Amino acid sequence: MSQHLMAVMWDCNGLEAIADITEVEQNMLFETLRTGSKPRHYQVPNLMHWQLRAQANPQRHYEIYLLNATEGITADDIRDAFETSPQTMADTVRRIGHKFYSDRADQREVKIR
Repeated sequence: MSQHLMAVMWDCNGLEAIADITEVEQNMLFETLRTGSKPRHYQVPNLMHWQLRAQANPQRHYEIYLLNATEGITADDIRDAFETSPQTMADTVRRIGHKFYSDRADQREVKIR
């Protein structure tokens, strides 16, 4: 059973970005083998750019996670799940994913509610 490495980024307003890193890398490899040159139209997400965006907007409390999705689960499936039940998906990704960056708001730090 193969897995796909996914990068997921969301903030307090919902899902912002998702990328299937494995699929992009495979497509780049096959295109390179077919044409003999590295294709320009496939781009692996630059997670450092995602992190820079998150750090430049701390009021939005960004979170970036990497997760392994089993075969058959696509980026669209994860996007649909975030649209249907964003809190459940955020909690699930936090539980099974690998945190790359988090500026999650801690309710204990809130002085006035």
